[in-house]
Amino acid sequence: MLNFEYKGIFQNKYVEGEIEALNNAEASHKLKEKKIIITKLVQSKKKKVEKKKDKTSLSFGTGVKAKDILVFCKQFATMLRAGLPVLNTLEMLSNQTTAKGMKKIIETIKKDLESGNALSKCFEKHPKVFDIVVVNLIKAGEASGKLDVFLNKIVTNLEKKEKIKSQIKSAFFYPGVLLTVAVSVTVFMLMNVVPTFVKMYEGMGMGDKLPTPTAVIMAMSEFLRSSGGLILFLSIIGFVAVFKYLIAKSYGIRKSWHAFVLKMPLFGNLLSKSILAKVSMVLGNLNQAGVDLIESIDIAKSVTNNTIVVEALENVKKGVFSGETLTDLFNKEKVFPPTFSQLISVGEQTGSLDEMFGSVAIYYEEEFDTAVGNLSSLIEPIMIVFMGVTIGGLMLAMYAPIFNVGAVIG
Repeated sequence: MLNFEYKGIFQNKYVEGEIEALNNAEASHKLKEKKIIITKLVQSKKKKVEKKKDKTSLSFGTGVKAKDILVFCKQFATMLRAGLPVLNTLEMLSNQTTAKGMKKIIETIKKDLESGNALSKCFEKHPKVFDIVVVNLIKAGEASGKLDVFLNKIVTNLEKKEKIKSQIKSAFFYPGVLLTVAVSVTVFMLMNVVPTFVKMYEGMGMGDKLPTPTAVIMAMSEFLRSSGGLILFLSIIGFVAVFKYLIAKSYGIRKSWHAFVLKMPLFGNLLSKSILAKVSMVLGNLNQAGVDLIESIDIAKSVTNNTIVVEALENVKKGVFSGETLTDLFNKEKVFPPTFSQLISVGEQTGSLDEMFGSVAIYYEEEFDTAVGNLSSLIEPIMIVFMGVTIGGLMLAMYAPIFNVGAVIG
């Protein structure tokens, strides 16, 4: 977010100050909503001091697990629905919670609430634990007097996010384990088994008459056992470190990598559907909570760090300022498939955009579940074949001279 300095007229009086916004157009929109006639609007050159404050408050979020947050929100919603006062509920939850990090946060929220702060402001002080979606839903609950209802929405939101996260982990876990096993076995054989064959073939006087595959594997073994293995290992670590640094610092490289990730065979479709499900879920919840559409789109960007998706949402947000329909705006962005735009179109036409975003989220959650199931059934035979070819090929290459020993000696 950027800071903008403004001067203007409000109720026949000259006013000036600062406002936070993503760009000049959004700052202008926010001021107009406040009924301020703008006479001057420029980006502030001062650095924000608030960010340092945020960093100090993040210390409370250290070591808090997603499971602890989910349990806290569930218990909070249940107790409020039973008619217990908020402060009493926080006191009880603080006493019941065994997780030290979560206990400290609950106690801090309780103290801030006793000091006269709004509940949403108390939660807002812990951005690493309670994201902006949670804070906005609590604000909506305070404004509507239905805090327990919106806490239930938070619970549903967190459960779905955790489900998506765990499914992605499980989808990547199996091929990751098989690949690690295949590489480990191959390296072990090259380092410990192949040298035995080398000595045997040298003793038989077959050193210069070995088949090409056998000779190549022996050369690889020699390379790994010498300083070449250490150099290769350090080179891989160096490449990964440099690649991560370039992605963090270079916009062009980061954008190209994120575009590749979404188009990656097998996994790209899975990641794309998970992002669409999360974006739809956030937009639906925030729209239903009465959050402004522009702010909802801005918040939805926080569900992913993929540059392609973030930029697409930013383009949609800018288009909203110019008065274009959401259907046309989402249709322009290639990262959002035609189905997404078509469902949004129905919501705009019927005037139930929040419900339609919820339907879109459910649709892409089901699509994501299907993609995970298809990937699991597809990846297993692929990885088994890969391991068979890698390890089996290695063994065949090493035993080939023995099978043909008669021909070689002759």
